[in-house]
Amino acid sequence: MSNDLFGQPKKNEEDLGIWVSENGHDFYKEDSSKIIWQVEPVEDTLGEHLFSFDKKTIFNFFQDYPEKLTKEQVEIFKKEYPDLAKLKSTK
Repeated sequence: MSNDLFGQPKKNEEDLGIWVSENGHDFYKEDSSKIIWQVEPVEDTLGEHLFSFDKKTIFNFFQDYPEKLTKEQVEIFKKEYPDLAKLKSTK
């Protein structure tokens, strides 16, 4: 399985993970052990990496991480997406 720009595995038709539609958005994650939901963009857009912890508040990695996340959310993000978190490392 190959990776996309953010190091996330590209999805095969057999490996679609968990998908949920709520609040006008499509949320997905590779497996149920993950806390963070990825958010499918409404349109093809560049420079957006949308995610949510609760499927209500949606964050854009490049605009919101880490400033708009709680300390606990930052730690969860670092654990689940360490390579992406390193792009905007926090101390």
